[in-house]
Amino acid sequence: MSDLISQYEAVRNGGAGLIDLSSRGRITVGGTEAVMFLNGLITNDMKTLEEHHWMPAAFPNVQGRLIAAVRVIRLANETEKSPRFLLDTEAATHQAVLKTIERFTMAGDFRVTDITGTTATLSLQGRHGAEIARKVFGDSLAQLDRNGVAETSWNEANVTVVRSSHTGEDGFDIVVDSTLSDDLSQALIDAGAVFVHDDTLETLRIEAGIGHFGQDMDETNVITEVNLDDAISFTKGCYLGQEIIIRIKHRGHVAKKLTGLTFDDRENVDVGAIIKSGEGKDIGRITSTAYSPLLAKTIALGYVRYEHLASDTEVVVGENGIEAKVTDLPFVRGSWYEDEV
Repeated sequence: MSDLISQYEAVRNGGAGLIDLSSRGRITVGGTEAVMFLNGLITNDMKTLEEHHWMPAAFPNVQGRLIAAVRVIRLANETEKSPRFLLDTEAATHQAVLKTIERFTMAGDFRVTDITGTTATLSLQGRHGAEIARKVFGDSLAQLDRNGVAETSWNEANVTVVRSSHTGEDGFDIVVDSTLSDDLSQALIDAGAVFVHDDTLETLRIEAGIGHFGQDMDETNVITEVNLDDAISFTKGCYLGQEIIIRIKHRGHVAKKLTGLTFDDRENVDVGAIIKSGEGKDIGRITSTAYSPLLAKTIALGYVRYEHLASDTEVVVGENGIEAKVTDLPFVRGSWYEDEV
């Protein structure tokens, strides 16, 4: 327990945690027609993505339901006309993304390479992460934008550094050759990072209001239900599933949406527990729960019907009728939000 607390505090209280995210999928895409093909498959607008920046996006199916949530990272161009992209996604959606885009490789100049097995991703999360990153990689990261990407080197090997948060705190994801992962981990720990295990990351993830595929969202969910609003462009041209997504927007809202719930104290709340209104009507279900050390109470992610989504709406959860309140996400707005415009 003391190790979990020290890991948590390293991230939340001004230090930096080191998280191994190598299980995530990493796929490079290139070619003169990469923008055209990807733009027809994802919800965000590839044409607006500048070199050395990233954007969130989602792959929908023809019914507008979720195949995968991804980060699309634009690297330096191979040539003036041939852009390069790195797609980063959860382990659970890695193969689905790969299958979706590989089928277009014979249709034009669209090259796909799965680099998951040959690379690793290490993430620094916490206010002190920027200083540690500069110690290890130099001052080239000092001016990295909020959604910025740097291509640099470490021990004569190419490294991609992505400024990104998985915890609500400022952070840097580092993509490196898998053979260097252990040595780089040690270098980051020697520079002041504290290694964070999966149990601690789960608490930090839920506090940050980040859904997990297979737990908080899956292929049964329409994209607009899963709290990925910043991953959708409503002004770009046609893409797979767009008609359904736009129709829902013009209707005004989805029937239910992933949101937060807070309890008054530490409570035992089961994943899958039914959420009910004050009048006893079933209005949703719990998908993830955790005890938040910072808030000193149990928190949860769950789906709630639109009529009950207003913040501070009182609900009851589970067979024992535990009282809770609907809460806007994220639960914790850490250092990642400090320079938000």
